[in-house]
This record gives sequence, C-alpha cells and structure tokens, in this order.
Amino acid sequence: QVQAAESGGGSVQSGGSLRLSCTVTGWISSVWCMAWFRQTPGKEREGVASIDRDGHTNYTYSVDDRFTISQDSGKTTMFLQMNRLNPEDTAMYYCALRQFEYCGDSWSTGHFHAWGRGTQVTVSS
Repeated sequence: QVQAAESGGGSVQSGGSLRLSCTVTGWISSVWCMAWFRQTPGKEREGVASIDRDGHTNYTYSVDDRFTISQDSGKTTMFLQMNRLNPEDTAMYYCALRQFEYCGDSWSTGHFHAWGRGTQVTVSS
C-alpha cells in the first residue's frame, strides 16, 4: 500500500510561479513511477509530467518548457516547479503513483495505482 498527499497549490497571477509537492508514504520502494495530472470541471484528467525512479522525465507538450518535475533522493517526495503560469494552467493537480512499472510514455490514468486528493492551482489574468 502506498499513499500520496499533495501540497503547495494556491492562487497566482499570470506569469507567476508555484511549487507543488507530493509526499509518498507506505511501501515506497514499490513506486517506480510518479506523475502529476490535472483536471478542470467537465474535462478528463490529463497527464502533466512524470518521473520514474531512475530519474527519467516526461512532460506534456503544453508545459514542456515551463514546468520541472523532480524528486528527492529518498524518493519520498516529488515536486513540480511551475513557472510562467497562465490561466490555462488553472486546475486541480493530482499526484499519481505507479507500482512496479516504469512511466513510459503512457498518460493513461488506469496505469496508476494510487492518487492523492489534489491541490488547487488558480491562475488569474
């Protein structure tokens, strides 16, 4: 069993920055892939960035040059540094964990075994 808990959301103006954190507890060594997803009302949850236990990262095209995903050395905390935010980034951001599988290029939510409750990010113009 693993659990995830997000923090760091908030409200910023367009062009601003936020740093999200995801704390992982439980069977940490079973987590081979961690990812950030986001969702707005009425839309499907979309993958934003992922990092596997070897440090390989992947980003969706809309954030590739603005967001940076990272993890601490103990693999207990994942971060998402978000720069040059714009109103289209407004969403609930979720941390997702995948056990015993690397991230690959898949953003399918069905591939993830544990989810946090989300943290709201609001960007005003």
